Amino acid sequence: MQAYTVEEIAEMLHIGRDKVYYLLRTGQLRSIKIGKLRRITDRHLSDFVTSLEDPACDREATHAGL
Repeated sequence: MQAYTVEEIAEMLHIGRDKVYYLLRTGQLRSIKIGKLRRITDRHLSDFVTSLEDPACDREATHAGL
């Protein structure tokens, strides 16, 4: 398992550090706390990205034969 800093996640997603903290604060992105340090695991990141996928798009692709 890999654990990333808030800054690393911001860089990966091409968003600002404040946006990552917003996602954490609102529960959209999960994290673990190690002492005073906050880390986002690769599983947390994967779950977040999966949650962004629109199921309607998947159904349309299936009906289109894609």
